[in-house]
Amino acid sequence: MRHVDVLIIGGGPAGISAAIWCKRLGIDCLLLEEQSQLGGQLFNIFNEIIDYPGMRTKNGIEMQREMVKHFVEMDCLYEVNTKVLFIDERSKTVKVKKQAKEQEICYTYLILATGSSQRKLGVPGEQQMIDRGEVYSASADGERLKGKMVALIGGGDRAFEGAHLLASKAKEVYLIHRSTHFKAREQYVEKVLSDPGIKVITDTEVTAIHGKHHVTSIDLKSKNSECENLSVDAVLIRLGIAPNVELIKEKVTTTQSGLIVINEVHQSSNPAIYAIGDACTTPLFSSISSSAGQGAIVAKQLSSMLNI
Repeated sequence: MRHVDVLIIGGGPAGISAAIWCKRLGIDCLLLEEQSQLGGQLFNIFNEIIDYPGMRTKNGIEMQREMVKHFVEMDCLYEVNTKVLFIDERSKTVKVKKQAKEQEICYTYLILATGSSQRKLGVPGEQQMIDRGEVYSASADGERLKGKMVALIGGGDRAFEGAHLLASKAKEVYLIHRSTHFKAREQYVEKVLSDPGIKVITDTEVTAIHGKHHVTSIDLKSKNSECENLSVDAVLIRLGIAPNVELIKEKVTTTQSGLIVINEVHQSSNPAIYAIGDACTTPLFSSISSSAGQGAIVAKQLSSMLNI
């Protein structure tokens, strides 16, 4: 069985930073990434990144290139296209699958840099829509959605900002929220509520998404009326993010929202397991900078634990 002192799961900014610091500190380390490339959610950032010290990039993809270049130049050990199937925290082993082959890796310390994913509605037709590739960015897909009937679901910044961005492109924009209270910043709310091209529908939930080859309509259920069907060409789900912690659920302490509970050095309730990035950070305080810093903290802590 293969053994490493430090095993990192996740190849976003947090995992990349942790691996670079481990390499610098002489720690035997391996990073595993399920996707074909490192970078995590950097691939989903289409706007300019102006707040990462020393590196201003046009978008997340450009930052991904710079980070991966640094990572590779440091000769960090990693494997992509590698799915973690199971974590056995008692034996300190991880079962992984790569190219249809399964193997086990033994670790002394485990760093979870598994990131987060967009929260889903959990309604019929949603997964089929995603599987067809009908996933849009309000900032990058304005031309694709030009002249379309678009529904945005959510009440936070991303929902309101997206509605505002698409109002000048789409034929009609619907912003649908389950209550009358919005979490979005006041500046976004004011812009949307004053825009005649945006129809805000409150106290309403989406109960189904229809369309065999592409989205054709959604079912709406409000508190005060029966279910109705609304014709739309695209649905943008903006319900916030959820930490990717399925692998470790009930094996370490988590908050009600699913975040891994950590101490000041990012150690979880299991002394051998650490968490960094969106897996343990409240969305309000999440950033590329904080993720990178957390990777450094854990690597330095493990260096002292391993007496390196």
